[in-house]
Amino acid sequence: MAVDGRQAALDNALKQIEKDFGKGAIMRLGEAADRMNVEVISSGSLAIDIAVGV
Repeated sequence: MAVDGRQAALDNALKQIEKDFGKGAIMRLGEAADRMNVEVISSGSLAIDIAVGV
């Protein structure tokens, strides 16, 4: 399968998942950082906060 065919198959799969489960059900790595606005609470441990990206 050519790269274009693989990309088309991936795009179709992502569209189907979004159709079935709603927008944001699946996204590409790195794409979520711009869209998500989530409140966080510090764990009190700097090491844990850094590990989970708080």
